[in-house]
Amino acid sequence: MANGQWFPPDWPDLIRALADGTLTPVTPRRAATVMLLKDTGTGPVVHMLRRRTSMAFAAGAYAYPGGGVDPRDDDRTVRWAGPSRAWWADRLGVDGASAQAIVCAAVRETYEEAGVLLAGPTADTVIEDTTGDDWEADRTALVARELSFAEFLDRRGLVLRSDLLGAWTRWITPEFEPRRYDTWFFAAALPAGQRTRDVSTEADRTVWIRPAEAAASYDAGDLLMMPPTIATLRQLAPWASAAEALSAARERDLTPVLAHARLTDDEIVLSWPGHAEFTKHIPIPGAPA
Repeated sequence: MANGQWFPPDWPDLIRALADGTLTPVTPRRAATVMLLKDTGTGPVVHMLRRRTSMAFAAGAYAYPGGGVDPRDDDRTVRWAGPSRAWWADRLGVDGASAQAIVCAAVRETYEEAGVLLAGPTADTVIEDTTGDDWEADRTALVARELSFAEFLDRRGLVLRSDLLGAWTRWITPEFEPRRYDTWFFAAALPAGQRTRDVSTEADRTVWIRPAEAAASYDAGDLLMMPPTIATLRQLAPWASAAEALSAARERDLTPVLAHARLTDDEIVLSWPGHAEFTKHIPIPGAPA
């Protein structure tokens, strides 16, 4: 393959199983991921992680901090700044409880995987320093799910800054994948005073990289990525600052992107609506030439 598109070898078999009715799609798990941006003298850079080669899903692929929603964040109201939960529910296309949980997941995963926390002691401040043994103990407890994010914020007396996030896009894992996620992608700027830390247990490398540079490396086959990652990098590339990207997020279409698979007599055609570059034609073994 010329570029760095991640493509699991078992997908053709799974697609055929879905088509013949022997595979039943699993319900996708809600998830959130954050494109963390930092301004430089020549435009913004984005924080990316390389998934460990031992990972069962997308091993070796570059991605953003992110992960699944913790159901406990549906149930407990957190101290909240920025647009209301009702506003977020309308923006994300979900109910109010789910909106809170998805935004909590975005902020929590950024803290868990990058050490950056979009929260502060008041509605118009952000914590400046999350280093130190006590902070690390809380972060580790969050990763282990020994502590819910709502409990963490309450313990620390912190307000979640939903106004620092911009909803960017939404992708749903194809129906034939056994591990499925309904993922909302957010953009955010690195808060003043904070810095990223290489703390993710799922990554073996972290980088700050210009979106256009990352996309060029993908095109050259040097960086492996899943379709949503390279698609969002291309979408981020035109913006000259983190603030411009966050402003653009307000007008972004959040209609879910879901891959479609079509079988013909001699091939499988896999496509993502609105993203023609990812269309794949997979020959069916034994089909007439």
